[in-house]
Amino acid sequence: MNTEELLAKAKKPSADAMRLHPFYRGKIETAVKCTVHSFNDFAIWYTPGVAAPCKAIQANPELVYEYTNKWNTVAVISDGTRVLGLGDIGPKAGLPVMEGKSLLYKYLGGVDGFPIMLDTKDPAAIINTALMLQPGLGGVNLEDISQPKCFYILETLREKAEIPMWHDDQQGTATVTLSGLMNALKVVGKKKEDVKIAFIGAGASNIACSRLIFKWGVDPAKCYMVDINGILGKNRKDYEMRKAEFKDAWKYCNITNEDAREGSIKEALKGADVAICFSQSGPGVVLPEWIKTMAKDPIIFACANPIPEIWPWEAKEAGAAVVATGRSDFPNQVNNSLGFPGIFRGTLDVRARTITDEMCFAAAEALANHVGDKLAADHLLPNMDDWEVFPREAAAVAMKAQEQGLARIQMTYDEEFENAKRIIKRSRDLTEMMMEEHFIAEPPADEDEHRVDLASAQPAH
Repeated sequence: MNTEELLAKAKKPSADAMRLHPFYRGKIETAVKCTVHSFNDFAIWYTPGVAAPCKAIQANPELVYEYTNKWNTVAVISDGTRVLGLGDIGPKAGLPVMEGKSLLYKYLGGVDGFPIMLDTKDPAAIINTALMLQPGLGGVNLEDISQPKCFYILETLREKAEIPMWHDDQQGTATVTLSGLMNALKVVGKKKEDVKIAFIGAGASNIACSRLIFKWGVDPAKCYMVDINGILGKNRKDYEMRKAEFKDAWKYCNITNEDAREGSIKEALKGADVAICFSQSGPGVVLPEWIKTMAKDPIIFACANPIPEIWPWEAKEAGAAVVATGRSDFPNQVNNSLGFPGIFRGTLDVRARTITDEMCFAAAEALANHVGDKLAADHLLPNMDDWEVFPREAAAVAMKAQEQGLARIQMTYDEEFENAKRIIKRSRDLTEMMMEEHFIAEPPADEDEHRVDLASAQPAH
């Protein structure tokens, strides 16, 4: 493809989204999962019969996992303050993203996710809401919440909650990025102990990515982190003066950048082996001439959404050996959608109390290892269509949770793999069946040929 064709391809998902979102008027809905042979069945599912399981749960609260859908329910909670690369667009404008997240939970992980948009920016209110919702949930996925409050919210909830609390922009992104880095270093033949990494962007994603990557064994002193004001270092008085508020950023000012390098992205990339970019939508954030100053066989993760910091073909032309983005329409998608469905599947199935870094490592290794002998510069990780990776992640996470004493249910690896595989397959088969039977309508193929009729989004059968 020439550049014009590549650009047209890159812009098509946005155009299709504007056509299809009003057609379907939402991406998920509730569905009945119990039999209703006649109206007499409502005496079982509702009053008077339902009183019996209610009293059983009152006597033994743990039975709520056996008698209700709590075991498989995750709320995707957001205040809309940092949505994709769009920034603070508010809870209503953020709802399409959280619906999409819920769709991925269901289709890829067999998890019943649903969005909860909060009309508040107050960290205390967000924390209290998540805690008050616990009785009906198996877990919480915090999403698109601005920093630094996102760190405080997650830390507080993990201390206080009785169910897993997860911030996907931190933990999910970090897990998949680490997995991609594991395989990218294999492709170029470099060791984690030796590499220099430039982290472009110092928001929630890269703070979490760097933390997990450093814990994996990369030396932080050899690495650089860049925010809007330049490279982090001990000279950054703006963070020193507000270190109580930005404690993670101030920590990185002190443990990275041992040669006290100053400047911005251009200077951070000089001699670096890897660039991990979670900054602002591009293109043009990272320039090709800067990539030419990096070490031999550089690795570029340009993961801003919806547009990467540099187009993949530009990075390749500048000499990058491996290029990844956060998009599914380019090779090497490094996106948290490859992580959270399987991670939560395993977490919920063994009823783990939380999700630890060690569980994330287990998921990252399962994801990286699943590629096997297909590993190549343009095939770092499985794509979402290689759906068996999700039950493998689930089984790896479940085993680690049990090893750490966090699981309330004990299962073998094979038991959880087959269990997760069955649940995920059911979800995919159900979607396929509804499309075949036209309970999910096929939209018009082209907006120019057909005017979208909102009524047609409610198909009759």
